Amino acid sequence: MNREYVRRRNKGRQLKFLIPLIYAPVLPLIRLSLRHRPVLRDRLFTAVLAGAFAHGMYLVYPFSYMSMD
Repeated sequence: MNREYVRRRNKGRQLKFLIPLIYAPVLPLIRLSLRHRPVLRDRLFTAVLAGAFAHGMYLVYPFSYMSMD
């Protein structure tokens, strides 16, 4: 992949890197606020955590191809 293209493409706002700032406080709030509904709490926590890992893989995926150059 052409490095100049990567530099040009990455200009501008990178909101996708701010998403973890949302996940960080949401996960403990789920655990605390749904204390009395353990089934819903565990399912929602697992779904949000899976979404966070999927988002992390989405962010790291392009870098795996850069290392092959």
